[in-house]
Amino acid sequence: MRSRTGVLFVVVTVLYLAAGLYLSLGVGYLQGDALSRVADTRAALLSRDPHLAAIGFIFTPLTALLQLPLVWLSAWIPGLTTWSLTAVAVSAPAMAGAVVQVNALARERGCPPWLTWGLTAVFALHPMIVYYGANGMSEALFVFLVVWAVRRLFRWMSTDDVHDLMVAGCALGLAYLARYDALAASGTATLLVGAVAWRRSRRPAVAILDGLLVAAPTVLAFVAWAATSWLITGNAMAQFSSRYGNAAILEQSGGGSGGGMDALTFSLAEIVVLAPALALVGVVSVVLAVRRRDPEPLVLLVLLAVLTFAVLTYLRGMTFPFLRFYISAVPLAVLCVVFIAPRRGGVRARRLGPMPAERRPDPMVGVRPVQVVGLLVVVAGLPVSAFAMLSPALSQEQHALHTAVVPWLGYSDPDLRFEQQAIIASFDTERRLADHLDALGLPEGSVLMDTVQGFPIIASTKRPDRFVIPSDRDFVTILNDPAGHGVQFMLTVPNEGRGTSDALNLRYPTIHDNGAGIATLVMEVLNSGNDRPTWRLWRVNR
Repeated sequence: MRSRTGVLFVVVTVLYLAAGLYLSLGVGYLQGDALSRVADTRAALLSRDPHLAAIGFIFTPLTALLQLPLVWLSAWIPGLTTWSLTAVAVSAPAMAGAVVQVNALARERGCPPWLTWGLTAVFALHPMIVYYGANGMSEALFVFLVVWAVRRLFRWMSTDDVHDLMVAGCALGLAYLARYDALAASGTATLLVGAVAWRRSRRPAVAILDGLLVAAPTVLAFVAWAATSWLITGNAMAQFSSRYGNAAILEQSGGGSGGGMDALTFSLAEIVVLAPALALVGVVSVVLAVRRRDPEPLVLLVLLAVLTFAVLTYLRGMTFPFLRFYISAVPLAVLCVVFIAPRRGGVRARRLGPMPAERRPDPMVGVRPVQVVGLLVVVAGLPVSAFAMLSPALSQEQHALHTAVVPWLGYSDPDLRFEQQAIIASFDTERRLADHLDALGLPEGSVLMDTVQGFPIIASTKRPDRFVIPSDRDFVTILNDPAGHGVQFMLTVPNEGRGTSDALNLRYPTIHDNGAGIATLVMEVLNSGNDRPTWRLWRVNR
């Protein structure tokens, strides 16, 4: 069985890597957040002031840390970071790991082989899962770690094995270092474990101890990450309060929701298009669980908590209307079908706990047709999700896949086609700008810029050490006197939108308009990308 699992992991990883290489090298379709993490990682290793804290404290660090070895190779192979391939090398095996966990959970539940492999294929080939396995974003790691935790909690429900609890807790702690949404998953898992442990033992001490085993890694990750951020930046919650953080970006871009029924309707629509069968299979699995007196489906509350967290944060205007925030609906729907299957066999434990639950086989009468229908409805949802991902209204970040992957489907709106082409070309201008500056053969520390919009330049240049950027510990000193510290050029963006948080605009508010009396305009570079700034290159006056 282990060899079969290994083959599954390798095959799915190769599939996602191939999709990632096609999107990156074939059509040049990159995700900005993934490329930004690549640039941060490169700054930590190859900038003029390399240090680990340069990874930054806006994004959680796990995705960037896992890229460190490959990003180091970009000193000799810059294409690895130019095309975000280091990020794809992390997301592909991570999402393949999620597929392996779904397969293992279905087998351990006792699903028949046709259902186990059918659901594994549905999950692995879901267009949202394929895309986020291929694009280098943190969603792949997050989905893998949360599904891994769900599987381990499912095992613990019958084995009472402390090893399962410890692994589940560690997976959720790591998930927090991949995405902040893991707080909802970890909190729900802690309450669930505490409640189940108390029901088994009727001893509060046992319930508290088991709950702590699950919660401790997340608490440790939260405290360690916040303390590190506070010690280095003076801000424990940079993601929320920094001028580069989520709240500031929402304010600068006006991307949040206005709340109310419109926001709720949008969130529900996102969930429905990602998992059209979720409501149906969810109700069926709940009804069967009640009739069987089966507590194992309760572990799905962990995924439901992540989904609820996404809805609530959008309702409160704290996040963008992005389809990916609801990606947990995909494993939730698939695992609902897993739990429609009756319990069969025992779950092998490393060491049974003091109160393992007896796993009685559930009645099989009339179940097979329900399983078949469950599998068919989740299969039928795949094309719905695929078409939804091409919709500009439902899928802001993915709809350009229409131009990148299925252009033969045709366009009813030429403006939409132009927008999608601009999205695909989002970082072309910054790549050309990096090539131009590389060709000048400038010395170290000769170009001053902020990475709030300039991260694709750091990801693309052959010499990141030529740039003075905010992660450099002497950045403020050099910003105050560029000429006195050997800076020859400055790159500026308009002082509007995201550009209002650009350090050069904050220090010299008119620099993009007139050079602020310290620089002379060399050239202006109009941007071919969608929602990307016009760049101006200035020579510093001596």
